Amino acid sequence: MPYKKARETHYWVRLLKDTGYLTNEQSESLLNDITELLKIIGSIQKTLRNS
Repeated sequence: MPYKKARETHYWVRLLKDTGYLTNEQSESLLNDITELLKIIGSIQKTLRNS
């Protein structure tokens, strides 16, 4: 579930960027953070599945 929520957040940040509510600098910072979180959550889920 956390992975799904992070993906949804990624979508909304991109939408806010595309509609001009966020600057490129703001959105890139947020998107980088979200991408890192997605990698961490994905790794945790993979570890849990394999154990």
